[in-house]
Amino acid sequence: MQGNGLIWLTLTLPVLGALLQTLLGRKLQDSGSGKRLLGFLAVIPIFLAFVVGVMIAKNLDPSTSSVISSVPWIDIKGLSIPFELRIDTLSMTMVLIITGIGALIHLYATGYMSKEKDYARFFAYLNLFIASMLILVLANNLLLLFVGWEGVGLCSYLLIGFWYEDLANSKAANKAFLVNRVGDWGLTLGLLLIIATVATAPTGFGPKDARLLSYDNIFPVLEHVLRLHPMLATTIGLLLFVGACGKSAQFPLYLWLPDAMAGPTPVSALIHAATMVTSGVVLLSRMHVVYDLSPTASAVVCVVGAFTAMFAAVIAFGQTDIKKVLAYSTVSQLGFMFVACGAGAYWIAMFHVITHAFFKALLFLGSGAVIHSMSHEQDMRNYGKLAKYIPITFGTMMAGYLAISGVPLLSGAVSKEKIIASALETDLAVLPGFNAGQFAGWICLLTALLTAMYMTRMMFLTFGGKKEQWREIPVTTDDHHDSDHDGDDHHALTADHKPHEVPVSMWSPLIILAVLSLGGGWFLDQGERLKEWLSAPTVGPRGTIASVTESLIPVSQLEKISAAAAFGGILLGAFFYWKGLPKREGWNEAEWSPIRRWIRNQYGFDHAMVSAAVDGGNELAVLIDENVDRGAIAGTGVGLGKLSEFTFSILNRLQSGMVRMYALCMLAGVLGIGLLVVYVTMGGHK
Repeated sequence: MQGNGLIWLTLTLPVLGALLQTLLGRKLQDSGSGKRLLGFLAVIPIFLAFVVGVMIAKNLDPSTSSVISSVPWIDIKGLSIPFELRIDTLSMTMVLIITGIGALIHLYATGYMSKEKDYARFFAYLNLFIASMLILVLANNLLLLFVGWEGVGLCSYLLIGFWYEDLANSKAANKAFLVNRVGDWGLTLGLLLIIATVATAPTGFGPKDARLLSYDNIFPVLEHVLRLHPMLATTIGLLLFVGACGKSAQFPLYLWLPDAMAGPTPVSALIHAATMVTSGVVLLSRMHVVYDLSPTASAVVCVVGAFTAMFAAVIAFGQTDIKKVLAYSTVSQLGFMFVACGAGAYWIAMFHVITHAFFKALLFLGSGAVIHSMSHEQDMRNYGKLAKYIPITFGTMMAGYLAISGVPLLSGAVSKEKIIASALETDLAVLPGFNAGQFAGWICLLTALLTAMYMTRMMFLTFGGKKEQWREIPVTTDDHHDSDHDGDDHHALTADHKPHEVPVSMWSPLIILAVLSLGGGWFLDQGERLKEWLSAPTVGPRGTIASVTESLIPVSQLEKISAAAAFGGILLGAFFYWKGLPKREGWNEAEWSPIRRWIRNQYGFDHAMVSAAVDGGNELAVLIDENVDRGAIAGTGVGLGKLSEFTFSILNRLQSGMVRMYALCMLAGVLGIGLLVVYVTMGGHK
């Protein structure tokens, strides 16, 4: 294999890893050093895939793209769908994120899951997750995209419900699966509408060949047709966005992501940082031509993204589970990415995907280290003053905390400032009488302040304060554990517990991610490295901030305002939480303010949606059963039966058994035929 053909190796290595875990796992796991070997076989394929990805990306011309085809997949008259991969700056950026961050998470998981009985099954799912995401981002046709899209959905279901014997985990997995089916409904309709548009395009503008579903055939046709039919562009854009909302947890389909914390912490890190939740951002960036031609769809993306960012940031204040704080943080940060997409700044959206992968993987893995050191207790109300016990975890998480808070020059600040600027200056997401971009920009600026506040709260409750809260545990709590299936070392947190630092397999990825969180964004921004890489036509003609006659806020001023929001949020958070856990947020929830309880419960939205889906669905089913099935359908059958019975009762009277009656009927028939013949002969038919 030479050149870009190596991309097949990147894709097949994780698949090979999954097969090895499946076929050899049970035998090796029972041997003396079997788990160590299985861990090696899980990490190495992902690491090698990353190395191959680096080699391909290093030699890639950003202004070009290439399609690598393999054997035909579906080949019928007029339609050809081969196995084909697309190599361009967008796909290769995602390959490096998925395999690079994924390899670190796999390495971390070898330590975190070391006592797990189903060690091989876990890594088989994890490798398969990587493979599915690679198919999604590398696909060059809509059908292969859909395969990858559904693949990550399946793997998330398997991994969230990994400890399926726990009812709560099974419910969380089912919830994720069902909510994503709603999003997939929108995606499927959008893809079918794209296919119909391309298939019925005017002569001369149709696909160049029978590869009807391939991107290189679709995009030129779409650009021509959608310019003439803006309403069609809006319809396709909104349907695709429904699919993106499902996978990327945007309002109102964010419901599954916080509950997904039921799975092992490495799964949470992989879902949030490198795989599933970035699918929607990649989809919109790939289908940029649709949104470039629809200000309405772009405005909707901006508004929903901004609302989700604010909505989730406020909910994070009411959470006591450390992983759920980070889960709502992910929902909020994804909102920022969609604001950039709606503003037409696709490369900036991908910039935040990259920086978010750095600090969110770090924060999730760091939270896993905290949980590991605290006997798998996840409730921050049982933490406090952990910095002196786990200094490596504390130091590395500080890097992620400062990055997500937007401290100047760190990874999160660089990309976040560009998102706010792109929203405030866009000329794309503008409707008559309403500039959706400017609305989203101001909301994002306020959300940046809130982000710094709730992350400061999380850090002080965990590592700071004046008390070691677990020393005052009156009764062993068991409701907030990562799982009861983590292995033999799991035990309830007690007052005499002494936290301990994690092994090297777990803290070494934290060090690497901390370095990337501190300087990765700055490095990519220097000399406009990432902008030149991602502003190529493959990511969209609007790959830069859309221009306007006048900038709303000068860039220098925006940098100062963003820095003020970051430091202001940190100072406010420190003011309220420097002493640690306030009494108003303690274990006695009766002392919580009604507003805080309302916020913790997601304003009642989750309960309302679940109730509407479960209870409402049951009531609808009963209604249909009683009125449609039993009433209309069964009633129609009964009615037809009675009509048949009445008809045959009349006809039955003619079957009297009397010969005279039969002779009379025959005579009447003969006379009738005779009269008809006479009528026709006499010309009565004229």
